[in-house]
Amino acid sequence: MTVPFQHKGLAPPVFAIIGGGFTGAALAYHLDGLVGAAAVRIVVYEPRATLGGGLAYDTAEPVHRINVPASRMSLIPSQGEHFQDWLLETGALDDDAEATTPDGHVFARRSTFGRYVAAHLQPLLAAGAVEHHRARVVAIEPAGKAWRIEAEDGTSLVADHLVLATSHPGPQAPAAIERALAGHPRYVADATRPSALAAIRPRDRVLIVGTGLTAADIIAALDAAGHSGIITAVSRRGLRSRGHNLLPQEPFGEFVDPPSRTARALLRRVRRTIAVAEAHGVTWHAVFDPLRAQGGDIWRALPVAERRRLVRFLRPYWDVHRFRIAPQVEAAIEQRLSTGGLGFHAASLVSVVREPDDTIAVTFRPRRGGLPFKGRYDAVVLATGPGHGSILSSQPFLAGLAEAGVLKVDSVGLGIAVDAESRAIGEDGVNVGDIHVAGPLARGTFGELMGLPQVTEHAVFVAERVAAALARPASQTVTAGECRID
Repeated sequence: MTVPFQHKGLAPPVFAIIGGGFTGAALAYHLDGLVGAAAVRIVVYEPRATLGGGLAYDTAEPVHRINVPASRMSLIPSQGEHFQDWLLETGALDDDAEATTPDGHVFARRSTFGRYVAAHLQPLLAAGAVEHHRARVVAIEPAGKAWRIEAEDGTSLVADHLVLATSHPGPQAPAAIERALAGHPRYVADATRPSALAAIRPRDRVLIVGTGLTAADIIAALDAAGHSGIITAVSRRGLRSRGHNLLPQEPFGEFVDPPSRTARALLRRVRRTIAVAEAHGVTWHAVFDPLRAQGGDIWRALPVAERRRLVRFLRPYWDVHRFRIAPQVEAAIEQRLSTGGLGFHAASLVSVVREPDDTIAVTFRPRRGGLPFKGRYDAVVLATGPGHGSILSSQPFLAGLAEAGVLKVDSVGLGIAVDAESRAIGEDGVNVGDIHVAGPLARGTFGELMGLPQVTEHAVFVAERVAAALARPASQTVTAGECRID
């Protein structure tokens, strides 16, 4: 439904989205659908050439695949098979013979999903309904009742409303690695960069620090490139991402009614449900389906202290079950394991030494006790996940807004503090009415915001809130004690 606007001769309000990956692109797409092209000027700041790719889908690596079937991926929540239909209509899989599994499920390349999103933004860009400003934002400052955005190309824009749709910061290297390996030719601090693995030679002994989804992508990419050396993946718990059970199963379990009030109670409930499911011949995958779908309600029912406990102790176990790997990637990993070319270890790093010939000597401490053990490697790749502790220092404009007291880290340490409407909360605890946060950086409040269906739904949620605020008469934009800025 389009929200009616009456401008009375005034220029339409300027709506700026900072970040044009999937979240920012979805937000622009749905906001335009809600308010109409003439009602608001939508400007997306994104340095990449196209909108919709971002960190996840702007990759040229052919083995990087979506990690859920295409039938569950969509830019439009009400049309669950929108992406799969687009694949068939456009012939996008004609050059990807490995995309479809023997049982008919499609796990397309991530770059293909990025093209799908970009294709649906292109008509809006061509019509001028959405503007793509291809530059990084370096500063955001108050400008009366609006915000002045300064970009790295020297341009500036005054926006009436902002949505921060930026990605998580890159991984934070353990101090021992950073001290020893800074400047090493085969130390890869960020595996998401284009050609990040190019310096690794075919027979190099590779240490991957981290064992989750990123590590799985690294293993598959090295394997596809013809790498034949030994790969070792290590993390404190040694947990690796699980694969799919693609056989038909109905969701199994209920986790909202009654709500769990502690992380321990939730864990016991999940374990009991899995045991009951197994007794009925149902795998744990079916239990995690309602867990995922009810994730927001589960999260909101937990007190802040219990959310912190869940993040600290249980998130690694959740991640490896919730975020599964594509069958093609799983096959590459299993093949490596079967031939002895890959090993996973639960251990922490004790010391890292760069030797004169650039060999890297690492000492590990096993998780479950036992004597330390050593390994020698030619390359080290970091795959530890986002550096949540550096969220507000990861980009200059975020640091500036934090210094001004406009932004703060959420109470759990996963992202930026927002209220139930996804409006930013400043250091004084008051909502910033015209700054929203969309996507994973809002998950400290909303919980499950990492899977694409949940990110899409949240983008629609934010677009609806912004559209309603834009349609509201100016005299109603501020409620006493609710918002600091109109």
